[in-house]
Amino acid sequence: MKKIACILLIAVLSLQVSCSSDSSGSETTTDTFVRSADISFLPLLETQGALLYNGAAQQDMVTTLKSNGCNYVRLRLWYEPEFGLSGMAEVKTLANRARTAGMKVWLSVHYSDSWADPGTQTPPADWQSLSFTDLKAAVSAYTALVLTEINPDIFQIGNETNDGFLWPQGKLSTNEAQCLELFAAASATIRAQSPNTKIMLHYAGTNASDWFFNKTSLIDYDYIGLSYYPVWHGKNLTTVQNTINSLGQAHDKKVLIAETAYPFTLDWNDWTNNVVGLDNQLVPGYTATPEGQKAFLLAIKNIVKDSGYGLGFSYWGGEWVSFMGDEATNGSTWENQALYDFDNKALPVMDAFNAN
Repeated sequence: MKKIACILLIAVLSLQVSCSSDSSGSETTTDTFVRSADISFLPLLETQGALLYNGAAQQDMVTTLKSNGCNYVRLRLWYEPEFGLSGMAEVKTLANRARTAGMKVWLSVHYSDSWADPGTQTPPADWQSLSFTDLKAAVSAYTALVLTEINPDIFQIGNETNDGFLWPQGKLSTNEAQCLELFAAASATIRAQSPNTKIMLHYAGTNASDWFFNKTSLIDYDYIGLSYYPVWHGKNLTTVQNTINSLGQAHDKKVLIAETAYPFTLDWNDWTNNVVGLDNQLVPGYTATPEGQKAFLLAIKNIVKDSGYGLGFSYWGGEWVSFMGDEATNGSTWENQALYDFDNKALPVMDAFNAN
């Protein structure tokens, strides 16, 4: 009996070891491949009365995503935004909704009151007159507050920070040392306060991505995030695949496609000019049809999955339907790339979020 008990104890201990975290910091659950959708516009749509459908039935987007296999939601966070859109209270509520549905939370913290991207990295209004020492302290304090209020599973330090963030003091090309100090301040706060949270650095596109990640190589972080939109970043999917492999290998990091999208039509559903609307903006072999949209996202998913360094993807703007009505000139520039058709019914692309 003692021998049998010993064997059972060894088996249990072996199982525990096999389920523990690996040295690369990947999640401990069996479903480790990230299948995410950014749903940051959803509260705005809901306040405007937009209804979304799964088949003939009206259904909350969070429920639809979860039922189709989505295991993360990605949410943007602004510091003190106008009207509270993408502010702390709104994002905390949405994060809790996602968690209640059984999904994890990936937070894109812009460190800005509005959009941050490769061409705009404006500090919050409250921070714009701060000395660098005080700015760094503000970054640490705000990062700590975000962790206390929301505590995301993935904390993305900045959004599309190709040339740093919090300009001009944190501009990578002109104030490299200060930029790296700001990244490090956020990272150190996360590690100290929430050691299980994964840290991401985010770059838009593939061109010169090696420059950025070489510059930030001494920052303590876990994941490389890349935006990939064919309209801005080229139509060669092989380049995307090669970039994932080269960056992952060079920096020993897991890589995610943090943002991507594709049209299901070149038509429009309001009078706001769309970002994508021409045949020459499409990737050859992927038509602007529901089937082409699904095929594109499956291709992205498989490129990431087939890489030894790929960890997942997130679809951007899937909720951004024409919520202001078909006569709106200030509506959506993205409704033809949403995860819903012009009747707000879930499209076949939702199948790409399944675990297979």
